[in-house]
Amino acid sequence: MTEFEFLEPDLLDEDLRMVREQVRRFVRERIVPCADAWEASGEIPRELFRDLGQLGFLGMRHPVEYGGGGMGPLASVVLGEELARSGYGGVASALTVHSDMSIGHIAHRGTHEQKLKYLPAACAGEKVGAVCVTEPNAGSDVAGLKTRAQRTSDGGWVLNGSKTFITNGVYGDIFIVAARTDPDAKGSRGISLFIVEKGNPGLKVARQFDKHGWRSSDTAELFFDDMKLAPDALLGEEGKGFYYIMSTFQNERLVVGALVSGTCARAIELTVDYVRQRQAFGKTLWDQQVVRNKLSWIASKAAAARALTYQCAQMIAEGKDTVREVSMLKAFAAETLQEVVHTCLQLHGGTGFIIGTPVERMARDARILTIGGGATEVMLEEVAKRM
Repeated sequence: MTEFEFLEPDLLDEDLRMVREQVRRFVRERIVPCADAWEASGEIPRELFRDLGQLGFLGMRHPVEYGGGGMGPLASVVLGEELARSGYGGVASALTVHSDMSIGHIAHRGTHEQKLKYLPAACAGEKVGAVCVTEPNAGSDVAGLKTRAQRTSDGGWVLNGSKTFITNGVYGDIFIVAARTDPDAKGSRGISLFIVEKGNPGLKVARQFDKHGWRSSDTAELFFDDMKLAPDALLGEEGKGFYYIMSTFQNERLVVGALVSGTCARAIELTVDYVRQRQAFGKTLWDQQVVRNKLSWIASKAAAARALTYQCAQMIAEGKDTVREVSMLKAFAAETLQEVVHTCLQLHGGTGFIIGTPVERMARDARILTIGGGATEVMLEEVAKRM
């Protein structure tokens, strides 16, 4: 089996290199042999979260005093890359939504009591997180949220509304929910975040989606029907939710760059193996110059997307304003991935069109990355605003 490796960045210290080796081994031994069954069932076993949590991989970005590793954004990049190298986008998405896109809200903005209550179990993989922002009429347009939270006489809240396309929405335990707390505030103002726990009688899973890709991850539509929340369910300051969401989107988009890097590497190595063996017109496909050139071109673009990923991670670690660069990364990496996986599928010929072929699955899984976390068109507008 060919191993297509990008050059290891000098940014990685010995600890992160060890993390890469350990996650890669875990992926090879624990994910790849089982993930076809998870694709069929639409569910990832809780044991996978627990095992990764026990190894310390789910809390690498969270504070040490609450069970985390206290590491920086490069840890998220390494984790995302190696999970994506499995070739199962649904597995990688479910795990990174938990580790980087939901529980991180509590790690960054929670009170001591909230961190103590939720982070140890989340870092250990005992409780699974989900982030609930998207609504039927508000996706990339976060300012258009309609879900409403109203204060009660005892200082608590009543939540009404719905969320859709929520990863880990069926089997999750800790939901970070964005809701409008000031109905008179315009646009992005007046949105707050709340922590909602599984089992709240006002929370209803309306349906589990049957998806085009990411089939091993559970994705749900949720309803909040007069859901009662205690005063301490508010996360951070009231009315600051939009800014919290935008801040976390930066990390989500960085992780997309990592998922792209890992998926590209896997797709390319599978395709190089295939074309070296496949015979056509009296020689292997690899012996055809046009085939070699196509693979060289997509490998070059994948390397560029990966380099930008690591550059953005380092800039975030240094505290720099990276909205423009991360928006560039999200747009360029996700679109590059489409070219890579579809070129690889084309070079597999009819084999690439058959369900069960890894490259066919990766082509389906890749499609969501130009949409989720900020559509390409929205990302390009973010870049344009800062030019």
